[in-house]
Amino acid sequence: MQGTATPIGTPGGTPANGTTTPSAVQENATVLFREGRELIEQLATTQGRAVMTGLLVVIAVLTALVVAPVLIGQLRRLLSSRFFDGHVADGIELLGEYIPTTVSGMVLRILQLSVLIVSGLALLVVWGLVDVAVSAGQFILGAIPQVLNGALTLVLVLLAYIGSDQLQHAISRFSQGADRVTQHQEEVMLRVGQVLLFVAVGSAILTLWEFDLSGLLVGAGFLGIVVGLAARQTLGSLIAGFVLMFSRPFTVGDWIEVGDQEGIVTDITILNTRLQNFDGETVVLPNDKVSDQSLTNRSSNGRLRLRTDVGIDYEADPERAEEAALEAIEAVDIVEDAPAPKVIPKAFGDSSIVLELRYWIEHPSPPRKWRAVSGVVTGVKDAFDEEGITIPFPQRELSAREEAAAALRESQLDDGQAVDTQGAATDGGSDGE
Repeated sequence: MQGTATPIGTPGGTPANGTTTPSAVQENATVLFREGRELIEQLATTQGRAVMTGLLVVIAVLTALVVAPVLIGQLRRLLSSRFFDGHVADGIELLGEYIPTTVSGMVLRILQLSVLIVSGLALLVVWGLVDVAVSAGQFILGAIPQVLNGALTLVLVLLAYIGSDQLQHAISRFSQGADRVTQHQEEVMLRVGQVLLFVAVGSAILTLWEFDLSGLLVGAGFLGIVVGLAARQTLGSLIAGFVLMFSRPFTVGDWIEVGDQEGIVTDITILNTRLQNFDGETVVLPNDKVSDQSLTNRSSNGRLRLRTDVGIDYEADPERAEEAALEAIEAVDIVEDAPAPKVIPKAFGDSSIVLELRYWIEHPSPPRKWRAVSGVVTGVKDAFDEEGITIPFPQRELSAREEAAAALRESQLDDGQAVDTQGAATDGGSDGE
């Protein structure tokens, strides 16, 4: 009788060919389940939770302080070598001038904060506070859009600040290359640019937070109509101010005459222009009034022609008087040689021949004008005295025609009056004695 042969295999019932029987799989699963149950039972104890807490803390610290900085550093070097060059590198460098940290530093802080949050939630689960962990996780997930909106708002505000500063630098560089751009025009362009920039950024922020701008725009439209009707003169001055600033009929420091006001421009604002007259008074002129009146700028060309009239006696020689006056004018230091001074016989006056003295001064101003006029008047007077040329004062002679005198005598005789030869009238009647 032959007996059944038992297969020769390895201990534990594993066949010699290395395959695993179903009984061996069940035994391995049982062992793993038993070890997992023991691990869960250990975590249920305070000692096990303390061990897991320490392990999580170590992992979080290593990740936040060691792994994250190394990872961010490697990523930064990789991106810098391949992508961040040219204008991108200049933009990152410019951004670093306005914020107290670098872009990689901000990314590192965000990553470290994320590790801290995840570690905190894991600790709540380890200590059995699963409901609290779930609620905290839901709150964090719900707050992520708001946090992103807040971060984007800060980025937009930062970009507005950077844009405003860069706009100022750009306008300054532009004005240095343009000689006709004044400092006040720079300020106007800067303020207008800043207003447009801030309005655009403000609209973007309101849209980001899902504010309805339609009502705001309608309200702004009605407000603009009301303000326009209530402040027509102010708006007129405002528009005239912009026109004056960009048409530049005068600048600060110019000697101008507007209507019956004359003085030196001390300030130009959007609403008015300020002059200091020659009495030391400050005159404020609305810009709409300035643009509506005739304006004379005596400083814009850098030179000014002055005219002075002088009379000579009818018995004097006009040519000799012209030569003497011309030499006297040329001797005045403040009078310019080019264009050359001129002396022109102008008119026949009541008691003299009028000569017009024409001469030029550079960098015109009231003090220089009066210095030139004083020097010319004094010099011409001395020259005429040396040449024996008389400057007559106004004279008037009264005389009557013969026909008019005879008619006057007849009319006086008809009235019973006697007229003597000197023209004096006396009473021709007797006194009755």
